[in-house]
Amino acid sequence: MPPFRIKHRLAAAPGDFFNVFRYTHRALLLVWQTSRLMMLGLALATLVAGVLPAVAAWVGQLIVDGVVAATRHQSIATDTLEILSPVLWLVTLEGGIIVVIALAQRLLEAQQSLLRARLGQRVNMMILDKAGQLSLPQFEDSEIYDQLTRARREASTRPLSLVNRTFTLLQNLISLASFAVLLVQFSPWALGIIAFGALPVFFSEARFSGEAFRLFRWRSPQMREQRYLETLLAREDSIREVKLFGLEPLLRERYRAIFERLYDEERRLTLRRTMWGFLLGLLGTLTFYAAYGWVVLETIIGTLTLGQMTMYLMVFKQSQSALSAGLGAISGMYEDNLYLSNLYEFLELPVDAEYGTLTEGATPGDGLRFEHVHFDYPGGTTALHDISLHLRPGESLALVGENGSGKTTLIKLLTRLYQPSRGRILLDGSDLRDWNVVALRRRIGVIFQDFVRYQFPVGENLGVGNIDAFDDEQRWRDAAHRGLADGFIERLPQGYHTQLGRWFKNGQELSGGQWQRIALSRAWMRENADILVLDEPTAAMDAAAEAAVFERFRLYSRDKTAIVISHRFSTVRSADVIVVMEHGHVIERGSHDELMAACGRYAEFFELQAAGYR
Repeated sequence: MPPFRIKHRLAAAPGDFFNVFRYTHRALLLVWQTSRLMMLGLALATLVAGVLPAVAAWVGQLIVDGVVAATRHQSIATDTLEILSPVLWLVTLEGGIIVVIALAQRLLEAQQSLLRARLGQRVNMMILDKAGQLSLPQFEDSEIYDQLTRARREASTRPLSLVNRTFTLLQNLISLASFAVLLVQFSPWALGIIAFGALPVFFSEARFSGEAFRLFRWRSPQMREQRYLETLLAREDSIREVKLFGLEPLLRERYRAIFERLYDEERRLTLRRTMWGFLLGLLGTLTFYAAYGWVVLETIIGTLTLGQMTMYLMVFKQSQSALSAGLGAISGMYEDNLYLSNLYEFLELPVDAEYGTLTEGATPGDGLRFEHVHFDYPGGTTALHDISLHLRPGESLALVGENGSGKTTLIKLLTRLYQPSRGRILLDGSDLRDWNVVALRRRIGVIFQDFVRYQFPVGENLGVGNIDAFDDEQRWRDAAHRGLADGFIERLPQGYHTQLGRWFKNGQELSGGQWQRIALSRAWMRENADILVLDEPTAAMDAAAEAAVFERFRLYSRDKTAIVISHRFSTVRSADVIVVMEHGHVIERGSHDELMAACGRYAEFFELQAAGYR
């Protein structure tokens, strides 16, 4: 049995249907905050569109009865203009009412269209603001990522849909109230007949709306996998390898198989929804024609006039339509509330509060200290175990070790992308948790191995390294000079204003080594940073370029604390302190000469690499 059906049974408590409407007032408040003027306009147009149809039906009755009366008077040679004048005025009045109804409907559509754009932007900004508050471990949690995906898929349209349906409900309630005033004069039973025809369809639609929502939630991971396969098959950064390895048939087949599984569930739900909707809709049609026959019979036996018959037939039909529309709006509001739960569940995700306020440490000049630092990933996997280091200002540290030994995790702790599970990290004598995170990160210039290749102009690709100097062209040039990127940048068609990447018009693609120099220059944008972190900064460069980069790095980092992660021992041998890591432990530390003399793991790595050059 598919999981969403099991969830449906578990979630079928009697109070669920009404409890889910708790998001309606929040959606109304959200629209009110987005545009008070347009929401008031919606309310006014809704009131007009709700009341005037009943008024038009009543005027229609007067017109028919007026015509019947005029026909009788004509037989006794009464003045035709005098008889028809009141009827013509009523026709004019009804025409005016219809024009006002049409205007109200047009205003509703126009305001809904404008609100849709503004509200969609507001909700998307709320989602992005919340995403900015999430920690890196939360982003790496697949369940939280699914919540983000669900919120982004539907939430930008659902608040306005909910508000529109709320106003539709109000409009139809107003219409029903005005129609009821007329129908109760015919018979109180008429109201019961209308309700009897509409309620079964309503309950059926509400039930299937709930099932459709639970299907949507159940298939979120599969849909995310499907989008990932689309990315592999349609992005320039993956298509080369996909073609080279001949992966297209495999990926397309996997994409198709996911679609077939999802489509099968949706097809069964759609067919059941259609069948029950048709059968229960027939009940509504039969009740209308039963009322139709009742009114005609009353007219034949003389209880009703021809004008009253016309009015009641119109009112019966419009009442049934209004009730169906109103119940449909309630069913739609239920569905919108279900989808809005995705938005508010995401917006209400707990985030770690930032309590740090320090902008300088208690012991300036003490440098960096890692004191018995442990870090465990969610699920219990230990990445770092009892790390203790002290790095003074102006000292350089090289981290070496096999992939997965914990080197990059250590850097993520230093930059407060992660928090230690145990132990603490101090900067200038104060725990990183006590630092203001913005002030802390201003002191760190970092290039990660998996740096981002922004589809921005060259200068902006550098400027992201320091948002305060994002548009400062002189800073771009200085940073590019330090990162050895200025030479090839000046040869680009528009220099620092050349668009990079292939996503946008006239974009230029760079080689891997050129991109790495861009990222390295980005780290130099923070002129005031006194801690520089380079994670495999030259992995895509040739030996000559690497040597030039590190010569420039040593020149400009003399008064800074430098941390370098690299697998190339020609790079790390000049560091003041070299730390060898293995499975999250520090197994060796010392200078190059000390570690070579110890004949341990570092010496083994060094000799293996050196042998390749002999």
